[in-house]
Amino acid sequence: MNAKFEMDSQEVLRVELKVMQREHRDLDDAIHALEDTGRADQLTLRRLKKQKLQLRDRIRQIEDRLTPDIIA
Repeated sequence: MNAKFEMDSQEVLRVELKVMQREHRDLDDAIHALEDTGRADQLTLRRLKKQKLQLRDRIRQIEDRLTPDIIA
């Protein structure tokens, strides 16, 4: 018996959103850990912060796609 799991596009977006939010939190934790050491490499910090901003933008795009348009 083969059970196929099919997810609609909304479910796929929700899963992607959760993964990206987790990655965003992990990047935030890594940035804070590096900053707390006092010996942080500025180039590494800059790259991590840029990654975090790019993730935030992608998260917002997905949230916009998941949020239905409300006509007032």
